[in-house]
This record gives sequence, structure tokens and C-alpha cells, in this order.
Amino acid sequence: MTTLKVSDGLVKDDVLVVGLVSTNTKGGIAIEAGDLAIDSRSLVASLVEMGATGKADEITKIPGGPARLIVFTGLGTKANTYPHEVLRRAAGSAARALAGTSSATFALPVKDIAAVNAIAEGAGLGAYVFNEFRGSTKSDHKLALKSATVYTNFANKAEAKAAIKRATVISKYTHLVRDLVNTPPSHLTPDSFTKKLAASFKSAGGLKAGLKVTILDEKQLKSQGFGGIVGVGQGSANPPRLLHISYTPKTKKVKRFAFVGKGITFDTGGLNLKPGLGMEAMKSDMSGAAAVCAATLAIAELGLPVAIECWAPLAENMPSDTATRPSDIITIFGGKTVEVLNPDAEGRLVLADGLVKAQTSKNKLDGIIDVATLTGAQVVALGTRTSAVMTNNQSFSDSFIAATKETGEQFWPMPLPIELRASLDSPVADLANIGDKNGGMLVAGLFLKEFVSDDLPWLHLDIAGPAYNEAKAHGYTPVGGTGVSMRSLVRLVEQA
Repeated sequence: MTTLKVSDGLVKDDVLVVGLVSTNTKGGIAIEAGDLAIDSRSLVASLVEMGATGKADEITKIPGGPARLIVFTGLGTKANTYPHEVLRRAAGSAARALAGTSSATFALPVKDIAAVNAIAEGAGLGAYVFNEFRGSTKSDHKLALKSATVYTNFANKAEAKAAIKRATVISKYTHLVRDLVNTPPSHLTPDSFTKKLAASFKSAGGLKAGLKVTILDEKQLKSQGFGGIVGVGQGSANPPRLLHISYTPKTKKVKRFAFVGKGITFDTGGLNLKPGLGMEAMKSDMSGAAAVCAATLAIAELGLPVAIECWAPLAENMPSDTATRPSDIITIFGGKTVEVLNPDAEGRLVLADGLVKAQTSKNKLDGIIDVATLTGAQVVALGTRTSAVMTNNQSFSDSFIAATKETGEQFWPMPLPIELRASLDSPVADLANIGDKNGGMLVAGLFLKEFVSDDLPWLHLDIAGPAYNEAKAHGYTPVGGTGVSMRSLVRLVEQA
């Protein structure tokens, strides 16, 4: 984990990171070093010769100057003020390019404390590598940047130090999500998922921080009527689990939210077996569970005065002689029956259990949010960088979208058309687990809506595409697990 700092003193690090922008002049570029004064004339001439443009995600390195190496990270077109997400991505790009480096100072344009947080966060998020399972080749791969210092005249302000602390926590738990997503299914089963969270539980402060953890095993799940989790997991040699993490702040009369995350540690499709091409990415089908668990721990470590009830239904969806068959009927926790027409539409079944269970809390909930890599239709509709939001409460959705504008995570509101609900009708059960193929993302949202009280504000986040990056790394986003939604959940709670 990269150490994040703030300073306004002498640059002592081996590497200096500054911004580079394009100007209105044809082919013109300019250096943006924020509060750090540097002699830019000769540097600009060298950069022009090297063909640097200042476009986003562009990294150019020049030896010498106030540090051993100057790294220029693209900010796009020159502006009086740069959006925080531009700074976050630029810092992330630089941090990625500095793998194997001991320390770097980031001198980028800082107009306010939020910019300090964005730069530190970008550096922390970009400084990520996953080498846990490398053997003989591990030494061939560089370690993440060890230390990043944000250079700013705000350095001595308490708010700047608080921003660095927050960025450290956000980076730490985003890395946790990524680590869980990147862990192969041979090492991440429903049971081992809960054990990996145990170490992070202690790191977040444990009982002293107001955290509590309970785990239901397969016998308890069956005896207590969690038909969705049991039905999905019964085909696997690795039995299902239900992980519950609660966070109760010391402050009384606080708002309380429930998080529910889809935790399919590997999804073969069950008896509706998926094609082999691309199935390796199905280790990421627990991204929702990882995100909600990490967000809860981050909220606790930050000491935010909002209570959280987090539920992670965990199962492995495998084909076997004990697997759920197409046309089987299962009973969701609470009593509703579902005809399982497609065992590959399994995420909504475990989420249904989790959503209903979350609403049995003795304390009144102010809102409930589920997070899931739920449908391929999400990728078709919104691509691989924009997630979907569905809701039964416009005000709650607006608050979340406002939070995502600050975090830089891309979400887009989608409808729940009532005319699609009839496609979920079953002739033999309360409803079926699939309906109209057209608008499949929306149909899945309508299915989940059946398990949420109408008067409880609810958000459904479908992160199927953005949760796992199979393309090139960009900004602060690596290849593999991205950690999407974790930061926005924390920000939503901060706003509350």
C-alpha cells in the first residue's frame, strides 16, 4: 500500500510529477506544476521535440531538473481550473507509470482541498499491482510506487491532512476489492472470502470501531429458509455462505443504510453452462459483495456517523448432479417462490435472499442498495465504463448520482418499465427468474424490486461491465478488478 503525504517544502523525492496541457496554439503545450515554481522554458522545448501533446493518459519522462526524473502527465486542454476527476486520473496514470519507484512528489494544479484529495486518491489508486500468485517470475515484475507526496500550499492546513488520510483509506479498500476480484476461484470460495475479510475487519478497527461480523454456513442457510443462496450453491463442492457486517457508530439517532452485494465467487452458468470463451472473467462475479464489504469497512475506519448493515450472499454456481435444474422452484427467504427457468440468472436469486433479510433489521432503514455484476445486458446498453442505477425513489437516486459526480465513477440512471414486469410471471410460482430478453437489465431490476418494500428507498447498481477491466489500463484503473462503486458508496454515506 502506497504511503500518501502532503508537503510544501523542498522536493526531496527522486521523481517529480507535473501536469502537461495543450494550448490554443497549434501544437502548443504548457506545463502545469501547481504551487511549485519550476523553469519550464527549456523543458517545453524538449517536450515539443519528443512529440508530447498533453492529452489525457499521456505520460512523458525527462531526466534532470529539480528531481532525478520529471514525469509529465496529461491534463488535456489548458484551463483555469481542472475538474477533480481530471486530476485524479492524471495522478493515477503517473502512479501506474512509476511502478518500481521508491517515491514521487505530485505537483499538479491545486485550487482547493478537494483537489488535494483527488490527486492523493488518484496516486493511491493508480499505485496498484497484483503479484500474489506469481512464482518464478515474481522478481521480473515491479512493485507499486511506495510513497506519493502531494505538493500544495495547503500542506499545513488540517483539512489537507484530513484529505490525505481519507485518500489513504479509500485507496486501501479499493485495493481490497481489486485483490478479492483478482484472486482466482481456486483460492476464493464462499468460505475463504469470509476468512479474507476477517483480516480486513481487524485492520478497520474491529469491535472497537463499532464493527460486528456474523457468518451463516450452508446448514444454517438451509434451516432458516435462504432458498436463493442454497439453490445457487448446491451444485458446488464449495458450500455457500451469508456474510453480515454491521457498523454502528457511537453517535445516537443516526441514519442507517443496508448494502447487499452479489457474491458469486465463480459463475459457470450452472446447468445453463456458459461458453468457454470469456468464462475466466467470471471470477469477478463477486465484485458487488467485495465492494459493499470494503465500503462498510472504509466507513467504519473513517468513523462516519451513519450505521451500515452489509450483507454478502456468497455462492459458487457450478454444474453437477446436485445443481438446480431449469424449471426447479425455490423459496426465497420470506416465502416468495421463484421458478428457476435459467440457472445462469443466479445473481438475482442470492440478492433476493439478501434484500429480504436486510429488511428484517430491528432498526428502521433509511435506504437499501444492492450492487451486482448482474447482466450482460448492462454491457450492451452502457458499455464497459458506465454502470447502471435503477430505483424506486428518485430523490435517493439523485443523491447517489451526485455522489458519483464527485468520485468520478460513471453511473447512468435507467428506468424500470412496468410493462416489462408481466414477462416475469410464472404459471407455477410467484414469479420466474427471467423474463423478456429485450431490456434484460431492466427486467433483472424489476425482479429485485419484487423483494423490496415500496416505501423503502432502494437503489440497484448493475456494475457488470465496469467491475472488471479486460482492456488496457487507463488513468487510475488497472487491468482486472477495478473496485467500482466502493468509492461512491462511501461518498453517499459522507453526504448523508
